Amino acid sequence: MCTPCSVFCICRAVAEEKFGKELVAIARRAGGQTEISTLRASIDRLKAEMEHTGSLHVQLSGMIKEEVQKIEAFREHQREQRKKFEEIIEKVQKPIEALYKRTMESKRSYEQRCKEADEAEQAVEKKSSPASTPLRPTEKVLNRARLCREAARLAEKQYMWHVDKLENTRQDWESTYRSTCEVFQQQESDRIGILRCVLWDHCNQLSMQCVKDDECYEEVRKILEECDIAMDNNHFIQTRRTGSSPPKSVEFQNYYNADTNGNADGTTAQRSVILTLFTGVGEHISGDDVSTPESRVADEEHYKVLYDYKAQDPDELSITRGEVLLITDQGEDGWWTARRGDLIGLVPGTYLIKL
Repeated sequence: MCTPCSVFCICRAVAEEKFGKELVAIARRAGGQTEISTLRASIDRLKAEMEHTGSLHVQLSGMIKEEVQKIEAFREHQREQRKKFEEIIEKVQKPIEALYKRTMESKRSYEQRCKEADEAEQAVEKKSSPASTPLRPTEKVLNRARLCREAARLAEKQYMWHVDKLENTRQDWESTYRSTCEVFQQQESDRIGILRCVLWDHCNQLSMQCVKDDECYEEVRKILEECDIAMDNNHFIQTRRTGSSPPKSVEFQNYYNADTNGNADGTTAQRSVILTLFTGVGEHISGDDVSTPESRVADEEHYKVLYDYKAQDPDELSITRGEVLLITDQGEDGWWTARRGDLIGLVPGTYLIKL
């Protein structure tokens, strides 16, 4: 049977484990994939720290469960020790109860014999008194009085023997009972002491968890301080721009004037209009400072590992903090395909940061 303290700790451990797993699930959900530059890095860091925080809460749940196991082991040891002393008390209690019963029986026998002896002696006195008849008491009456008195003396000796025996047994029982009570009192003191220490450690663990949570969120605040609006806008312009100037306006061209100059000239004019519309695009595509999609993929393929992760499924890849991985695919579910040497597997995207 669990103690109230154990039940409290178990409930808290279950709540911590559930909370931690929910945090990990939330962190692994797809989100912020459309953001770029410093804001994307901030969101990724938030998700990574959130998953790390969830793992810490799961670890805290395990620590609390270990404390509960220690409490139950301690209580089981106390129950075994208490059972031994209860058996000793029971062994001592049964003889004293039986002896007390025999003592009470000898007392009733002694009292009965004394009454019979008194009645027999009173009968002799009545026979011997002057007021009675001059007949002397018979030998039968005298013998009966003598036998009753002798029986009373024997009952008295037997009663006194039982009383002495009961007293000696009672002293042994009292000594055993006193020592047993001292053991039980010490057990209770130990129980209160260990429960107090467990609750104290429990509060310390919760305080440390709060500090760790704040440290994780402080890391997010630090990277949020580096989030620059102008930098993100410039990054968007550099990666998504289609030209350096807007296309020129479309001018009206008279069909008949075009025919007057000849079909060839009209066709040439139409081509010039089309080229005018896409002048900006042409300038961008032919520029030397523009990065091609292939070069952008190459820049985004290398990521650095922020946290250790141990593979839990055959298709996952174990990673170590500080490693540099080659990302070949970024899944929408938050799991990315990474390559390290000849090894390929899935890793949590929130554990990575772009180089």
